[in-house]
Amino acid sequence: MKTELVTTLKRQATKLLKELREEKEPVLITEHGKPSAYLVDVDHFEHIQKKLKLLEGLARGEKAILEDRVVSHADAKKRMARWLE
Repeated sequence: MKTELVTTLKRQATKLLKELREEKEPVLITEHGKPSAYLVDVDHFEHIQKKLKLLEGLARGEKAILEDRVVSHADAKKRMARWLE
């Protein structure tokens, strides 16, 4: 992963964004020698967001199973039928 100073970002933002689009490699921005932010291209960010939503849904489903908050397939079909009318 590429690392850049925040001053580099301020002075060469256009260049860094061009490289980001071309190389698709995240850039770690540091301030005073400490990590401050990540720059990622839009496609990568949106991909991460979709993965996160999926993982959150799976976690909610697993929690529901552990808490025995489940219904049979037949009951689920009956409940869904109301919405599909």
